[in-house]
Amino acid sequence: MTKEDDLLKALLAFEAAVSTISKNTNPDLMMHFNHIDKLVSELPKNTDRELLHYLHKKSYEKARLFLEGRNDEIQKGSCLR
Repeated sequence: MTKEDDLLKALLAFEAAVSTISKNTNPDLMMHFNHIDKLVSELPKNTDRELLHYLHKKSYEKARLFLEGRNDEIQKGSCLR
């Protein structure tokens, strides 16, 4: 399993935790943020710059779509990247 695979799993777990907020639960999102940040810091130097841009801007949905190879579904933001 690669670091990108681990990162995709962490992003999916984060999205699952966020989806429980509306069900009157209070998930520990900081745990997810910290885990994702740790994985980002461990990515190799040659990691795609677009992916790093999404991760540094905390655009986790875009990062997930990128990792899933679904780039055509990524909505461009105000930075026009």
